[in-house]
Amino acid sequence: MKYRTIGIDPAHRREVSVLALGAMLFGTRTDEKTAFAVLDRYVEAGGNFIDTSDNYAFWEDGSQGGQSEELLGRWRRSRGIGSEVVIATKLGARPLAPGTGFVDNAEGLSAKVIRESAERSRERLGVDKLDLLYAHIEDRTVPLAETVEGFAALVSEGTVGLLGVSNHAVWRVERARAIAAAAGLPGYEVLQYQHSLLRPRFDVPGDLFPDGSLGHTGPELLSYLRAEPDLTLVAYSPLLAGAYVREDKPVPSDYDHPGTPARLAVLREVARESGATLNQTVLAWQIAAELPVLPLAGASSLTQLEENLAAVDLELTQEQRARLDAAH
Repeated sequence: MKYRTIGIDPAHRREVSVLALGAMLFGTRTDEKTAFAVLDRYVEAGGNFIDTSDNYAFWEDGSQGGQSEELLGRWRRSRGIGSEVVIATKLGARPLAPGTGFVDNAEGLSAKVIRESAERSRERLGVDKLDLLYAHIEDRTVPLAETVEGFAALVSEGTVGLLGVSNHAVWRVERARAIAAAAGLPGYEVLQYQHSLLRPRFDVPGDLFPDGSLGHTGPELLSYLRAEPDLTLVAYSPLLAGAYVREDKPVPSDYDHPGTPARLAVLREVARESGATLNQTVLAWQIAAELPVLPLAGASSLTQLEENLAAVDLELTQEQRARLDAAH
């Protein structure tokens, strides 16, 4: 396994494995026995960066979520796992009532919610301190200063280490970080956005993003990361839920544009040259990126996990990386 540092403050920064493990469906679609086996093997291989959320996976059974955190808590206790494994979680997108969702009824990012939701996450995970806590989605009904101060209070109290943000407009990320800096408070240091080799369209509106996607990594976010080298990008859905390799999983519609076939063709060429799978090639491309990118990949079986783990040691040539970068 290889590792990278996230965070700047020596009191909170952590060394994490370059491949993060997504636990979104653990405890719902992925049963406990399988999830425990995947978690055990991941840690055995040197992995120490696990991602979840307080709302995972509410859509599987019409609940409010929490199943993934609860399973991770049971796994930690049964294995005697301590602070050597970094568990990141998120808040802000938990439905306030069963049968609802984060578009119409999200918990939001008020100071009260931040405190209460973080406490529930700590209880479910069985930890005294959340290593990394993200603002999951935007809440424009609450002043940014209240959200910033709410997260910072937990850091100062020692119940949260690093702060992160996901699925926010870049201008709101920068504004929140500026508010924190001006007040001498800790701000967001880890950014979690959807990012893969294929480039999405940003003009496709959705229920959460009526003006077009704010959850994908695009030119504005990449340029922001280049200007702020202390920030880290955690890339969720790097393998597009299996769309690179499974015929029953078509490429998502927001990747339907003339550039996609060209990038897929180059990906297949490079994978063939490397003797690797398409998934491994995508992950290796991210891990060795010029910008610090930590791919976050889920696994519902040991077979999937082993394929992903092998990508850590896959070394693409500079020429291969250039071809992948340039394809359009």
